[in-house]
Amino acid sequence: MKKISVIGAGTMGNGIAHVFAQSGFDVTLIDVQEAALERAVATISRNLDRLIKKERISEADKAATLKRIQTHTVLQDGVAEADLVVEAATERTDLKLRIFKDMDAAAPAHCILATNTSSISITQIAAATSRPDQVIGMHFMNPVPVMKLVEVIRGYATSDSTCSAVMELSKQLGKTPTEVNDYPGFVANRILMPMINEAIITLHEGVADVEAIDTVMKLGMAHPMGPLQLADFIGLDVCLSILRVLHEGLGNAKYAPCPLLVNMVAAGHLGVKSGQGFYLHTPGSKELIVSPYFQ
Repeated sequence: MKKISVIGAGTMGNGIAHVFAQSGFDVTLIDVQEAALERAVATISRNLDRLIKKERISEADKAATLKRIQTHTVLQDGVAEADLVVEAATERTDLKLRIFKDMDAAAPAHCILATNTSSISITQIAAATSRPDQVIGMHFMNPVPVMKLVEVIRGYATSDSTCSAVMELSKQLGKTPTEVNDYPGFVANRILMPMINEAIITLHEGVADVEAIDTVMKLGMAHPMGPLQLADFIGLDVCLSILRVLHEGLGNAKYAPCPLLVNMVAAGHLGVKSGQGFYLHTPGSKELIVSPYFQ
């Protein structure tokens, strides 16, 4: 594989484009909004600058990485020569199905179609295409340039050759791929989201406050980030969406999202992306200030 297309220029999309380009692949980053593409390239440039300051790459490496990235606002043009397309659009089933139909129609016959979904069925997505054997989950962790894991998810029809190719490709990116099967939440979120949800329930029931819950998990369980802070970082809307997928897909009440989480999302308190969740978030500041709603 030499040519990679990435659909979606948000946090995950620009991170995926970054690691592919830095690893020597030609990358086409696709988004319907030109402004989103400009922000994505600027973000990649800043992240490369951080690596320069840490003396992990040179100015020449940065220039070469950015030169490998092209941008497109038209999906059909952006995937026409791709060997692999990684979809990293918003976590909505209807949107992903529509994108995969368009990808299938426009991408070369040999092209593997991957999705960065964190919870939506690979089998369902693959069924929207004429090449279900070439559809696979490639779930990167956030932030993509830093985190080593890639959760590789096999759909019902995913072929051995497709899976092997994506596993090997992930290693070429300096990542550690882990193969899992297609069930709601896969492995990462099937385990993580109930923990986050339980932390929110613990807060909702008044067992402990925000700082206490996160401190217990950081100092007692050696987690680098408490579950409520992590929920803010992921996005409370994303957490709610994944919990609903788990609840619907597995039919077990233990996956039902906490009413507090539902209300926070309805109020627009989504965490880092909105500036307020369980904590207040100011761009450029690392200070943890608990939201006034929980003080």
